[in-house]
Amino acid sequence: MSFENLGLSEATLVAVRRKGFSRPTDIQREVIPRLLEGDKDIIGQSQTGTGKTAAFALPILEAIDEEEKSVQAIILTPTRELALQVADETKSLRGKRRVYIYAVYGGQPIGPQIRALNRGVHVVVGTPGRVLDHIRRGTIDLRRVKFFILDEADRMLDMGFVDDIEAIFRETPKRKRVLMFSATMPREILRLAGRYMRDYELIKVSEDELVPGEVEQEYIEVVPARKLSVLKKLLADDFHGIVFCQTKRETRELSEKLRRAGYNAEALNGDMTQRARESALLRFRNGRTNVLVATDVAARGLDIRDVTHVVNYSLPMNAEDYVHRIGRTGRMGKKGRAVTFIMPGEFRRLRYIAQVAGVEIEKSELSEDIPREYREDYRGNRGSRSYGRQRSYGGSRRRGRY
Repeated sequence: MSFENLGLSEATLVAVRRKGFSRPTDIQREVIPRLLEGDKDIIGQSQTGTGKTAAFALPILEAIDEEEKSVQAIILTPTRELALQVADETKSLRGKRRVYIYAVYGGQPIGPQIRALNRGVHVVVGTPGRVLDHIRRGTIDLRRVKFFILDEADRMLDMGFVDDIEAIFRETPKRKRVLMFSATMPREILRLAGRYMRDYELIKVSEDELVPGEVEQEYIEVVPARKLSVLKKLLADDFHGIVFCQTKRETRELSEKLRRAGYNAEALNGDMTQRARESALLRFRNGRTNVLVATDVAARGLDIRDVTHVVNYSLPMNAEDYVHRIGRTGRMGKKGRAVTFIMPGEFRRLRYIAQVAGVEIEKSELSEDIPREYREDYRGNRGSRSYGRQRSYGGSRRRGRY
């Protein structure tokens, strides 16, 4: 099935083609026609990387009345990073429509947000706390909202936002479409749906669709002092990719070292202003930068095509972060390569991540002989050539490599 078969207008199809989308993902194929033609509320179980933002943004953009200068859609996200990402993605899909989209979140002066809202905004994307703050100040009016969307609803509940969400919901009209998207489906989600949704449909994409299908996964054994030199070997390949670090400071330091070594590298982290982040992403997308050194802020929801490599310069904290990171490559049927650096003492965590994610991570030929003084922490693990062959966590096992 193509986007042309989903009922979208020609103006929207032009924007979709300009983005380079060739065919809809499972979640897009299921959600878009239902939002365009039906009237039921929707719960979508889908992880980042499956195109869920476009699944709800495209129909919403079609339904916005450009002449009516009021908030017609409110999208709540758990973090400011995700709010920015969802807003950016929605803007990129509006084409030539004069639909105004704005992100509001904490940690930023509220004055510029108030001025932007006063000029007129059709779609507000924001974190619950800051949205509620604007409601109490009278700077956001949700009485004409047509769509109420919770993105990553499970994370918002885990972070204790349920009271804020309910307070915001009470400010919206009774007649509206309610959409919730969640990677998991805990009882709290269904309880929230029973309280605030009318007749709703539960859409769950196939498990295999949650992860990329064409990613070669490897790990490299390396001591801290050798990580940069091993990374340079990977950069010698035809590299246009993301190097993930654990801290903002590490992104700045590593990108600077790479620039001094002659690479077109740039940092991306949560300390940067929105304008600086947008500029960095634009340079990466158009090829002026080929190495993006980022924290996990870049792993969720960004539309970055043609990423050839993902390098986990630091081992992710958990399997979910690992899946989100490697999901930046191997998209839209293209091949990709994900390489994870592990240091002495990290073998058990790598094995656990592979088991929970249900993947196989092969030992890379670039792995080096670790000096004897480092071996004490992981004696007995040296013979293993791959992780993830055992039964995955919870008894389920995803098929295929990703």
